[in-house]
Amino acid sequence: MSRRFLTLAVAALVCAALPRAALAQAWPSKTIRIVVPFAPGGAIDVMARLLATRMQESLKTPVIVENKAGVGGNLGTDYVAKQPADGYTILYNTNGQAISPATYKSLPFDPFADFVPVTQLFASNLLLAASMKLPAKNLQDFIALAKSKPGALNYGSTGVGNPLHLTMELLKLRTGMNIQMVPYKSDGEVINALMTGDVNVAVVPVVTGKEHVIAGALRGLAVTASRRASGLDVPTVAEQGVPDFDAGGWQGLFMAAKTPADIVRRVQVEAKKAFETPEMQSRVEAFALLNVFSTPEQFAPFYKAEVENFKRVVREAKIPLQE
Repeated sequence: MSRRFLTLAVAALVCAALPRAALAQAWPSKTIRIVVPFAPGGAIDVMARLLATRMQESLKTPVIVENKAGVGGNLGTDYVAKQPADGYTILYNTNGQAISPATYKSLPFDPFADFVPVTQLFASNLLLAASMKLPAKNLQDFIALAKSKPGALNYGSTGVGNPLHLTMELLKLRTGMNIQMVPYKSDGEVINALMTGDVNVAVVPVVTGKEHVIAGALRGLAVTASRRASGLDVPTVAEQGVPDFDAGGWQGLFMAAKTPADIVRRVQVEAKKAFETPEMQSRVEAFALLNVFSTPEQFAPFYKAEVENFKRVVREAKIPLQE
């Protein structure tokens, strides 16, 4: 092989690598879009807009939020999967991204091949709340009561396949309880049904049920994450005899597959920095969120494990798949 040929070959390889290296080095040089796959006004949308504001200040470039709601969050997720891997489109999603592969027969995107996990920003606790008319005073009482009357007790839920429903089904699988689901349209309807005693228990967001527990209108039996919820004197499920139980929501960032690693890392660092200020932490606490701020290397295996975990729950609970 001639020296001239080798020189040309090396030059070709260097030229091929330059565009991606230059892309990462120049980022950001135009507007960054944070896509929220849900309607405006919800908690996820609020957090995404807080992030956009902070990132814009830090990066000195426009950062905007785009809402692309529909199909349980899958519409916006698919949109991001099909965007250029140039670092200018970021998906702000919930653990619904890990639930959809378990609950839908097919998806227009590959949950692993089409994305690079950037960071898990937060974990969110869920609350197992009970009607004050139920004699159970804690989780162990409730499990014993449910086992003494198989199929007689019930729980309220806002739909099939959402985190609240799947968390309750996981608890049933781990404890051997046989209780029936009663469907409702909203968290508010579930709370009302608990207060009237129309349902015995329900898994609800901490931010939704906390004030009712503190006021004595509902009884908090357990929180479902590995840590207790701030400002709420309710033990975890694991603390009450169900080892290693850790189920709750989370929020995280994803980007299109093949986005340069330098850009992925920069977005993770910027997001962590954005939420660590005292002002932002007060907003985080108001939504009953727990800081995580994982690296891409930490988030990727966590995300994969979450997908597999939800698939197992759906399979073992025999939950029908959605079209």
